[in-house]
Amino acid sequence: MLYDVDWAEDGTYRPGEKNSPEKFFNDGLKNSCEFDLQLGYFSSAAISVLAEGFATFVANGGRMRLVINQIVSEADKKAINKGMNGTFINCFNLTDFESLRKTFDEYQQQFFDCLAFLIYNKRIDIRIIRPRNRKGIAHTKSGQFRDGDSVTSFTGSANFTISGLFNNLEEIKIDRSDSIDTMVRARIKSQRAEFDAIMNGQKRGIDYLSADKLEAAVASSCGGKDIDELLDVERKLKRIKAEKEIRRMNENNECVHDDCEVSAPHFPYPSGPRNYQKQAFENWKNNGQRGLFAMATGTGKTITSLNCLLEIYKRKGYYKAIILVPTQTLVEQWEKECRKFNFKNIYKVYSRNKMWKNEIETLHLKEEFNYSGNNFSFVIVSTYASFARTNVFKSLNGFSASQTLLIADEAHNMGAGRILDRLDGIKYIRRIGLSATPNRQYDDVANRRLAEFFGCAKSPTFEFSMREAIDQGFLCRYYYYPHVIYLNDEEMAEYIKISLQLAKYFNYDSSAFPQGDDILMALLLKRKRIVHKAKNKEVVFLDILKQRYKEKGNLKYTLVYVPEGNKLDETSDVFDAEDSIGEDATSQHLIDRYTEIVKSISRTMTVREFTSSSKDREKILSDFASGDLEVLTSMKCLDEGVDVPRSEMAIFCASTGNPRQFIQRRGRILRKHKDKYHAVIHDLIVAPLINSASASYNMERRLLEMEMKRVRDFASLSENADFTYTVLDEITTYYNITIL
Repeated sequence: MLYDVDWAEDGTYRPGEKNSPEKFFNDGLKNSCEFDLQLGYFSSAAISVLAEGFATFVANGGRMRLVINQIVSEADKKAINKGMNGTFINCFNLTDFESLRKTFDEYQQQFFDCLAFLIYNKRIDIRIIRPRNRKGIAHTKSGQFRDGDSVTSFTGSANFTISGLFNNLEEIKIDRSDSIDTMVRARIKSQRAEFDAIMNGQKRGIDYLSADKLEAAVASSCGGKDIDELLDVERKLKRIKAEKEIRRMNENNECVHDDCEVSAPHFPYPSGPRNYQKQAFENWKNNGQRGLFAMATGTGKTITSLNCLLEIYKRKGYYKAIILVPTQTLVEQWEKECRKFNFKNIYKVYSRNKMWKNEIETLHLKEEFNYSGNNFSFVIVSTYASFARTNVFKSLNGFSASQTLLIADEAHNMGAGRILDRLDGIKYIRRIGLSATPNRQYDDVANRRLAEFFGCAKSPTFEFSMREAIDQGFLCRYYYYPHVIYLNDEEMAEYIKISLQLAKYFNYDSSAFPQGDDILMALLLKRKRIVHKAKNKEVVFLDILKQRYKEKGNLKYTLVYVPEGNKLDETSDVFDAEDSIGEDATSQHLIDRYTEIVKSISRTMTVREFTSSSKDREKILSDFASGDLEVLTSMKCLDEGVDVPRSEMAIFCASTGNPRQFIQRRGRILRKHKDKYHAVIHDLIVAPLINSASASYNMERRLLEMEMKRVRDFASLSENADFTYTVLDEITTYYNITIL
């Protein structure tokens, strides 16, 4: 969360500038779940600064620790005023909270309602301190925002007063835990230790004053609102503020804070777009700004579509886009790619962003009030799961129909479920669909509707095949080694029983099983688990590793795709809203087992499991790219937009009836890297030997024939195609299948 904030580049926030103290505190509150704040005196009027993001902080499960000074009385207030040559400083007065409360405006009331919520739920710890045995006040202004993974700390001169935050020549300096500077990280650690010492009563030279009266006064005079009510007020206050700012800006013809661009959007690489990316734009433009781009994985579908958005900006002076993606991981990845183009005002609509509704409402207001004239620009990235919901769809479908570009990543996902039902209601004229494999298996109706939606009934608007990408040097060449795996006697006996039951459901016209039958789904899952847990897979897998280790002396840059085991291939065309695939005991056992086999190769072998629950995913990928980590064992999460260009060898241990997964995985292995000359792919294919007299023989033959088409396609583009056909000769002869 904190990692995603667009912090000031130089880490400095000053009153009246784009990066103001007000903006800093609101960004920090909205993206953290822990807030430490130590400050000097602050005024009730300036509390409104925290009101805008405080409810979001509370909704995030936020916990707060607050250290304030002893300026609590009228006498102290007068003494300070006198010392400041009569300059009026309206200090927060704890001695008469009820009188103070009567002066609250909506912002101040919101702050104390949130504070009361934290007090009532025991999620705030307050310390009131003063120097021991000497004059003066505790005047440190510092603190930290934390989200569990990262820290943003701050120190500065700005008081929590109107003057301090808006007028004075003061500043706040921030430090971030993701800094590579050891001094910065040490400073963050020291700051945390100092705060802990104060909170634990271990700090020398200070006296502690009781905060009980303050807590009791706030809790009794404010509060009573639940989280939803607090968030509603926050949205209302932000909307009021946005309306005022927009009116002021239109009156003065000004540009404000977030929407002022330091530099215009531009193509992220000096060489400019590749020729085929330029051609994709021309085809799309000439097709009425609708199109489906069928591009091989690894050829830059994301950049190709964003280049179309950039061309709109060059011609029209604005960019407006709604980007739909299958997973939360891809939301983050698309945001990064958009920033490379220097697109600003990027909003994410998915479960991790609790404030998406408020943000989109503000966007609608800006468009309604003609914010920045015709130059009003934005990018929204949403998961398909979110977009399909009624309230989200209504909100995201409400922007200018003629100006907004809809980009659908992995566009085949639009052909299923609630998304398919939404197609006719999507009003945006400009449309781009992206997919390496645009056609859905066994779903001609959905394929036809998708083609019509993207304006390409006969063929994709632009195609760039795997063959073209390899021949033109955009993807590396590869060697392909299929391994036919046979079931042992025990596995085969169980498989035959299930196969005979499945034969009753199989549709030979479509070469597929019907959907929705619970008994059928249970049988398919049982069969899948037999295939995935086949013991002979482990034997062949170990042999592959041993051979590679013998040849290279290590297993560096090896990816292992392990069976996930708990999700049917036949129903896996639609990606989940969550990155997790619901890992169960079976799937976890399998990845653990394959990881142990890798470790058995050498006592010094370095291997990590890469799953949806891995908290240090970036670190794992970085170590893999450098060679410090030799092998990654993973399940489906490596399909989800994760780039691993350094990978040199992949072992597919997961048999599946869905060719899309294999195509995605192949594309990831074939990404270019300056130190990679070619890739090696090993493919473990389970082929049960069913007696030709069996009632299930023809079904098994048809299923294997479909898998062999995928194998044939893989082999045809490889550097060793003849070898592949020889290896498969025994099984293809048994089932009388021709793959040439």
